[in-house]
Amino acid sequence: MNKTRLLRVRPAFVSIGLIAVFLLPCLKSFGQSKPEPPLTRILFVFDCSLSMSKRWEGSTNMDISKRILNSAIDSLSRLKNVQVALRMYGHQNAVQPNRNCKDTRLEVPFSSGNWGALRQKIREAQPKGTTPIAYTLEQCGADFPACSNCRNIIVLITDGVEECDGDPCAVSAALQSKGIVLRPFVIGVGLDENFKKTFDCVGKFFDATSEKSFKTAMGVIISQALNSTTAQVNLLDTYGKPTETNATLSFYDDKTGVMKYHYMHTLNHRGNPDTIPLDPLSTYRMVVHTVPPVEKTGIELTPGKHTLIAVDAPQGSVLLKASTTDYKGLKAILRKKGEKETLVVLEADRGQRLLTGKYDLEVLSMPRVLIPDVEVSQSKTTTLQIPDPGIANVQMNAPGYGQLLLVEKNKTKWLYDLNENFTRENIVLQPGNYMIVFRSKSAKETIYSITREFRIESGQGTQVKLY
Repeated sequence: MNKTRLLRVRPAFVSIGLIAVFLLPCLKSFGQSKPEPPLTRILFVFDCSLSMSKRWEGSTNMDISKRILNSAIDSLSRLKNVQVALRMYGHQNAVQPNRNCKDTRLEVPFSSGNWGALRQKIREAQPKGTTPIAYTLEQCGADFPACSNCRNIIVLITDGVEECDGDPCAVSAALQSKGIVLRPFVIGVGLDENFKKTFDCVGKFFDATSEKSFKTAMGVIISQALNSTTAQVNLLDTYGKPTETNATLSFYDDKTGVMKYHYMHTLNHRGNPDTIPLDPLSTYRMVVHTVPPVEKTGIELTPGKHTLIAVDAPQGSVLLKASTTDYKGLKAILRKKGEKETLVVLEADRGQRLLTGKYDLEVLSMPRVLIPDVEVSQSKTTTLQIPDPGIANVQMNAPGYGQLLLVEKNKTKWLYDLNENFTRENIVLQPGNYMIVFRSKSAKETIYSITREFRIESGQGTQVKLY
């Protein structure tokens, strides 16, 4: 439905635990084809410090961790599009006589056929040194070779707190803020109750109080690493129905502000909002790029489950009409009612979708025309048409200095400086009363100023002779 508004024109003026981190793929669009699925790369970071020799559940932290890690690698080796690497720390130098706080090394780099090497290195691992968790995490970023379509995951397995005065929480925050990782997971392996809270700042904490709970935690991480999580964004109209569409959806990490995804909202062939993939390890802030934009914060997803995200985004349209070619390229500034910020610069004869509500329009004609209280309604087009202009044909017998003034209610207001190098100008003006004050360059006294008053009518030309 359309409605046309008749205008009355008014011219105007990780210590203990497991960190699993996803690096989102860079998706490239190739025409209408769907992007290739990303390669999932999992870097296991294994604690081999001396504390891993402690007894736990009838065995040791090290032996239980080896069994669970090997089981995870066996499962991953049967999957396509997955690569695994292994970094260890605390395995090269004994704690005595001196701690080596840089005791970390990538033992098995990423490749498609390294499963035997991974099992061998895990089998050889023995508890020996100290626990440089923060330094180790800093080194992990370089373990992932450059890749344009990879999903990078870091899994840190340890049972001890940071022993080298590093700050795993700060490292985690830095990695997230740079977009290298998402919010980590932390799983405590036989962790002392007194240390559990120290890892809340590193990531989401899981307390592995037994070998069974350790296996469960590992399974959760692997599942989230390999299984996609989907969401559906419902852009609701005035009636609460998800009929709005064709707006860009931008997703940001709600804690760090890092950009994650950009999608063009789509209604599928059934007329329902299409499903989109989102990584479940972040809490999101979503911006819907309507005019003005709509924002929703604190969006959390349950891994492996479909999530509905609803926002109010009722829209209509506004159309500025200019029936004459004299106004080709005419533009207007649109603002929310009573506000100063420019929302969009409208082009004449081109519709613009807007959220429902009231707006103020400032048409960039000469003089400018203010159109207040423009109402935009659901699924309707509000058409605005300003009066056709006239043309002032200004003639001078010599170049000079002149100014065009609007005359209104016995007052004048500057509108335009004439070109001081021309002797003729055609000026497109809204209907109204005007004045030009002019002095030629050769005249060196004020008394030689020339004043001409004239009126402009729609669709008519008016001769203004400045001599």
